[in-house]
Amino acid sequence: MVEAIDIGMVNWARALFALTAMYHWIFVPLTLGLSWIIAFYETIYYRTGDESWSRLTKFWMKLFGINFAIGVATGIILEFEFGTNWSNYSWMVGDIFGAPLAIEGIAAFFLESTFFAVMFFGWNRVSKKFHLFSTYMVAVGSNLSALWILVANAWMQHPVGMVFNPDTARFEMQDIMAVILSPIAVSKFTHTTSSSFVMASLFVISISSWYLFKQRHQLLAKRSIVVAATFGIVASLFVGFSGDEAAYEDAKHQPMKLAAFEGHFEGDSPSGLVALGIVNTKKQPGDDLQSFHFKLKIPGMLSILAQRSTTGYVAGINDLVYGNEAEGVMGVEQKIPLGKIAVQSLADYKAAQKSGDEAAAANALQTFRENEAYFGYGFLEKPEDSVPNVGIMFYSFHIMVILAGLFIIVFALFLFFVYKGNIEHLKWLLMAGLPMFFLGIIAQEAGWVVAEVGRQPWAIQDMLPVSIARTNLDSGTVATTFFMFVALFTALLIAEVKIMITQIKKGPEEVK
Repeated sequence: MVEAIDIGMVNWARALFALTAMYHWIFVPLTLGLSWIIAFYETIYYRTGDESWSRLTKFWMKLFGINFAIGVATGIILEFEFGTNWSNYSWMVGDIFGAPLAIEGIAAFFLESTFFAVMFFGWNRVSKKFHLFSTYMVAVGSNLSALWILVANAWMQHPVGMVFNPDTARFEMQDIMAVILSPIAVSKFTHTTSSSFVMASLFVISISSWYLFKQRHQLLAKRSIVVAATFGIVASLFVGFSGDEAAYEDAKHQPMKLAAFEGHFEGDSPSGLVALGIVNTKKQPGDDLQSFHFKLKIPGMLSILAQRSTTGYVAGINDLVYGNEAEGVMGVEQKIPLGKIAVQSLADYKAAQKSGDEAAAANALQTFRENEAYFGYGFLEKPEDSVPNVGIMFYSFHIMVILAGLFIIVFALFLFFVYKGNIEHLKWLLMAGLPMFFLGIIAQEAGWVVAEVGRQPWAIQDMLPVSIARTNLDSGTVATTFFMFVALFTALLIAEVKIMITQIKKGPEEVK
């Protein structure tokens, strides 16, 4: 199963998966959040009977539909790539990864698609109450889809509820509830969905700002802003709470990720959080260079974030790579020899089984089980390979956090001035509102980079490096598909933007 590693192929496959996921992630958050906002607009229509709320709902529903169609297309491609470029991974984790993806397809996506048809084509064909129910079911279905995808992703970040079968070289599920309710899965779902609500609210703010700026559809724009800004503020506060919890879980289960996005090379207590800084990209684990050219620290804050204590010790990258016996930190340098024993004992077990030597097979299996927790480390060449790109991680994390703070201020300003009644005259505020959706996309993509680049070099944390998870293809084949998908995704994005702009220029249906 493990052939000679073609690093060029691995890097092209990683680039292709990253490309597909980042394009897909432009559309998904908008679907998750806009589905709820539309449901809120329709609820107001249902309760008031005011037809202007019906036109407003149908307008945003049309934009939602365009985005939904493109999002589905990119998501299907993403799943195919597991089989084409990551066949070793698919073989090893199919029993676990397949279950949530199957539930997502059979239950959540089926629910979403069924009521999607009623939501779009059921106006005046079904009762108002059933139509409203269908709209809420689309919102529930789309967010349930995200739940199962994120459960599968969380298992890769923190593998629980499974056992490794040495006879088949596969991970097998033992406890599905442990997989679903793992703390990483809970924090991933709550943080991802709430941040998606923020992005969808920003989408409404940007388009409404354009209408007010152009002095068109002003009633629609103001009403849209009231609901979106309120939803955005509530979601933003929850993003802060769930983000703090996600960082705490990272400190427990993926400490290298936390150390990387903070540029934290030397462990200390109490540990300060770098609020702003310029990373020294020449800095490497174990050398004497400074990790920052400039930094602004908040004393003790990283200890609170990671340990829920003002004096807690937070391990740095050097601790995690080389170990720190005084603080009880086992380094990758110590884990690699144990991992190589696990890899060799698994090979010995298979050979003994093949030759019919049961005693040797039992001894090899016992040795494997004793070192199984370090299995993935046996494939690393050197301890420093366990460190993700610190510069990318630091800037992605801090851009995401800074933008999240900005969004709360923007929502509050829009809500205040729309209630004050003079928002259409505040050109500076409307100009500021126009690019907010694009800043929302940047924050979303930065968050994705923190989550996924931060667990490199692992496909499955501590168990399977990406270099082993790949398919045995040559790099030229994967490189060709990479450029084909660059062209395809760009064409899809251009198509969506053009259709969106056309619909936005048209605006809502006029009163006949």
